[in-house]
Amino acid sequence: MKPGMKIGDTATITARVTPEMFAQFEGKLVHPAYSTVSMVYHMEWAARQIILPFLEEDEEGIGGGIKAAHLAPTPEGMALFITATLTELKGKAVICEVVVRNEKAVVGQGEVTQYILPKAHISKKLQEMKVL
Repeated sequence: MKPGMKIGDTATITARVTPEMFAQFEGKLVHPAYSTVSMVYHMEWAARQIILPFLEEDEEGIGGGIKAAHLAPTPEGMALFITATLTELKGKAVICEVVVRNEKAVVGQGEVTQYILPKAHISKKLQEMKVL
């Protein structure tokens, strides 16, 4: 990992709720609102912005865990602001607090853990998991 990553670093991404982000299972609409699945995706994407500038060419980030609370609904067309804040560096682990806001309220909050590993290590582990 390149030097310079520090506690308190932040990254913000934005999105606007579209029908593809609605709560749905197996193609059946549950609610015409921002889904928890989409929120988790955005939380991970925001946290990834923290690590991207610091990855060496032979490294990659890999998800290690997520804690998420979905606190408020967001209808179609509303803007979202997702901010990740680096709270802890522990060995290869990069831990971020993430807050998701819409134009009126905090929509969600949680924690994303990523591990910075050599790409070769990730590839080896994937190969080991393949069914023969």
